[in-house]
Amino acid sequence: MELFDLSGKSAIITGSSRGIGKAIAERLAEHGARVVISSRKAGPCQEVADAINARHGEGRAIAIPANIGSKDDLRRLVDETEAAFGQIDILVCNAATNPYAGPMAGISDEQFEKILQNNVISNHWLIQMVAPGMLSRKDGAIVVVSSIGGLRGNALIGAYNVSKAADMQLVRNLAVEWGPSNVRVNCIAPGLVQTDFAKYLWENPDLLKQVTDPAPLKRIGQPDEIAGAAVYLASPASSYMTGQTLVVDGGITIAW
Repeated sequence: MELFDLSGKSAIITGSSRGIGKAIAERLAEHGARVVISSRKAGPCQEVADAINARHGEGRAIAIPANIGSKDDLRRLVDETEAAFGQIDILVCNAATNPYAGPMAGISDEQFEKILQNNVISNHWLIQMVAPGMLSRKDGAIVVVSSIGGLRGNALIGAYNVSKAADMQLVRNLAVEWGPSNVRVNCIAPGLVQTDFAKYLWENPDLLKQVTDPAPLKRIGQPDEIAGAAVYLASPASSYMTGQTLVVDGGITIAW
């Protein structure tokens, strides 16, 4: 357990009121971390925090709602976390948006800008706010939840995939910059996971068949199946890993 022990560590997880982010927060807390549950709406955040506290003891989780598109909200998220927990040891950038599905020629400027803002620039903002403390302590783990879409072309969610490829490069750049200070930065690239965010994909029988038929495991993933990768990347178990993208996709990217 020492390899995966997060006792005494504190973590922010964006987009953690449901889906993959919620599963990551629950598993980080299970391994000893104090966690900040954050998404736009206060009510769902508090519900997740209350459930974690009921399971692991009061004070293990707090709710700090924030809109990732707002720099002021992100600054407040960091400030309130530091006030509550003293420091931030782990950051998981999970929140993302995708307001458009279809050919690239059909996306509006506003939709494309929103995708790039929320999925790339906001991650950059939040990481840069959290990093100074990590760099001064020469210790920290940053995890960005990307997607296998960043590794492949796709005729339906091309703009989203552009943003996810950018996240992978953001991680590589920061890993080079901050490696000498022992701050590690990695990505997780999930395949199709059964979340509300991806509902328009897995609820469509034809699209679901396209994904599951060629995949070695012959199914889509569940949120908790991504959480283990986040625990690994946040913990001492991955102390020699940085700048990498860990693919968790049921094998779809290695299949025809």
